[in-house]
Amino acid sequence: MPWRECSVMEERLRFVARLLDGEGMSEVCREFGISRKTGYKIFNRYRQEGLEALCDRSRRPVRYANQLPDQIERLVVETKREKPHWGARKIRELLVRKLAGDMRIPARSTVHAVLDR
Repeated sequence: MPWRECSVMEERLRFVARLLDGEGMSEVCREFGISRKTGYKIFNRYRQEGLEALCDRSRRPVRYANQLPDQIERLVVETKREKPHWGARKIRELLVRKLAGDMRIPARSTVHAVLDR
């Protein structure tokens, strides 16, 4: 007898179906080998969003905490195009003069990393 293949989506659908039939959360979670916290998370997502909520979600972060703002990155690149012989130290000093007090100025190493990219 061959092994029966099933996807994560199918397992979640079976999990939700059993809960909708009236079985208890603890019992169903125990049989599926997941915590009650995960069970409630799956079931609440299903109730709020429907079948689409049972699909896998992206794990990519929504934002990157230490990422340099686009406008500063563009300013560094434009300055390098205008003055190709300038390095990270001079470009950072120019940013300090232009943006004094308006924004956080990146470190010299960060400016260098932008130029390397």
